[in-house]
Amino acid sequence: MDSILVSVISNRLKAIGRQMGAVIERSAHSPLLVEGRDFSLGIYTADGVLIEQTEYIPILGYAAAPGVKAVVEYFKDDVYEGDVFLHNDTFTGGNQNSDWKVLKPVFHEGELFGWTTITAHQADVGGAVPGSYNPYATDLWQEGIRITPIRIFSKGKKLKDVWDLVMGNVRLPVVGDDILAMVGGCTVGEKELVKLLDQYSGKIVNEAISEIFDSTEKMAKSIIKTIPNGVYEGEWLVVDDGFDHEAEMKIKVTISVEDEQMHFDFTGTSQQTKGYVNAPLPVTISSVMISFFMLTEQEIAHNEAIQRCISIHVPEGTMLNPVFPAASGFGNHLSDQICSAIFIALSKALPEQVTAGWNSLLCAILNGTDQRTKSPFVDILLNGSKGGSGGTKGADGYDHIGLIASGGALAAQDPEMFELTLPFTLHKYEYATDSCGAGEWRGGLGVEVKFTINADGVQASVFGDGGSEATAAPGILGGTNGAVNSITLQYPDGREYKSFTKDLISDIPKGTVYRQLAGGGGGYGDPKKRPAEMVAKEVRYGYISKEYAKENYGVVIRDEKKGVIEQILR
Repeated sequence: MDSILVSVISNRLKAIGRQMGAVIERSAHSPLLVEGRDFSLGIYTADGVLIEQTEYIPILGYAAAPGVKAVVEYFKDDVYEGDVFLHNDTFTGGNQNSDWKVLKPVFHEGELFGWTTITAHQADVGGAVPGSYNPYATDLWQEGIRITPIRIFSKGKKLKDVWDLVMGNVRLPVVGDDILAMVGGCTVGEKELVKLLDQYSGKIVNEAISEIFDSTEKMAKSIIKTIPNGVYEGEWLVVDDGFDHEAEMKIKVTISVEDEQMHFDFTGTSQQTKGYVNAPLPVTISSVMISFFMLTEQEIAHNEAIQRCISIHVPEGTMLNPVFPAASGFGNHLSDQICSAIFIALSKALPEQVTAGWNSLLCAILNGTDQRTKSPFVDILLNGSKGGSGGTKGADGYDHIGLIASGGALAAQDPEMFELTLPFTLHKYEYATDSCGAGEWRGGLGVEVKFTINADGVQASVFGDGGSEATAAPGILGGTNGAVNSITLQYPDGREYKSFTKDLISDIPKGTVYRQLAGGGGGYGDPKKRPAEMVAKEVRYGYISKEYAKENYGVVIRDEKKGVIEQILR
C-alpha cells in the first residue's frame, strides 16, 4: 500500500483512541477515572487481535488483550450490533478484579469488523473490603464479584436483570455511572471507526492494518538487534505476603537474546502466595512490554505484532502466574518489581538505555462514612503514592510521577477537591527532601503527604512494597537506592502506628493524623561524578540536605540557603 495512506489510517486509529479517552475524562464520575485516569482503551480485530491502544495506565494495555480474546471466544457468532459486554475475571484473561473491561462490537455493512474496548479501575467491586483491596483474601471470591464474560446490552437495550445483578454486588452507585461512561466511550470509538471504514472500505483498512503490523514487527526486531546476543539474569525482592509481614518472595528473570528474537523466562520466581500478592499472567506480560518500550527511543506502535518476536515463559503456580482460585488483588503492583528485575538483568547489556528502579507503589484506600453528608466514601490516596522514577544516562529521574505501571499518567488529586469531597484536612503535600537515590543522574523525588481524618470509624487498606532498604527503588551502576516508603498514623491519644506494606487498619478515630512518604527513584551511575554545582543547587532548593550532599556526593555546603560550596571531598 501507499505508505502515506497507511500513515493516515494509523493516525486515525490513534485519534479514535484519544477521542474515547476524552469521553471517559469528561463523563465518568469517579476521581479514579477523572483525576487518576486509571484506564486504558483499545481497538481490536473481529477475532480479538490488538490493533491499536491508548494506555493512560500502561499496565492496562497489553494486560487487556487476553480478556478481550476470552470474551470474543465465549460469544463467538452470538454477537450483534448494539451489544455491550463486560468482563473482569482473572482466570479467563483478566488482570485484576478491580479492572473491568467494557467491549462493544463494530459492524460495517452487516459484518463484524472489530471491537472497541475500555478497561478501567472501579471504585468498588464488592468483597470483604470497600475499595476491594483485601490483604487477607485467600481466593478470588473474597476479593469481589467475579465477572466471567457477560452481555449487559443486547442490540442497544440494557439487560436490566444482568445489570442489577452486577451492580447489586458493589457498594457504590458511582460504579454504574462509570460503566455507562465506558459504554459511551466505546460507542464514540465505534462510530468513528465506522466513519473510517465508510471512507476507505473495510478491505483497505484491513490491508493498512496488515502493513502496520509488519512495520511494527520490523521495528521491534531492529530494537532487539541492538541488544548483544546473550543470556542476562536479574532478580528482585518482594516482601510481605499479607499474612506474614516478614515473608520474602523473589522475582527472577532470565532474558535470552538471539538476533531478532527475545525470550523472557521467569523460572526461579517464588511460588504463588497464600494471599493476594500474586500477578495474573496478563500482568506479567504487560510488565515485560512496558520494559521493552522503555528500552528504545523509537516511536513504535503498540499492537499484537510486537509479540511475534518476544516470547515469555512463566511457570504455572508461581506468583507471576498463579493457578485457580488464587487471590491476586495486589498483582498489578508487582509490575514495579518485575520491571526492576528486567532492568537489572539488562543493565550490563544496555547500560545507556535502562533506567534505575522506580519507586515501588505504597498506597492506601480509605473508606468510611462522611459525617457531613452521611454518605459512604472510598478514596485511593493518589497523592500519597507519587514516588519518583529512576535516573538514566543523561537524565535525572522524573519527580512525583508515581508507579512504573502508570507511566506518569496517574494524575494528582486536586487538594481543594480532596478536602471538599472527603472528610480530610490537608496539611502537607510536597517533595520529600532526600527521597531520591544519588547518582551521576539522580532518581526522581518522592513526596510527603500529611492530613487529618475528620471522621470516626475509618478503615485503611494498605497495599504496596518498598518499605525497607532491601526493597526501595534500586540504584544501578553505582547509584544508590531511593528512600523507603512509609505510612504512619498518629492517633489522638498520642499513640503512633506504623503500617505494614500490606495491612488492614480498622476503626481509625476522628482526629488521627495520616502521614505518608513515597520514596524516590534509584540513582544511575557514580554519585561522585555528579557536578558539585548541581549538588549545591539542589541543596539550595531543598531537594536534598547538606548532610545528604556530603555523605553521597562528597560536597560540603557552607551555606545551604545560598548553596555555597565549602569543600569537595572526591
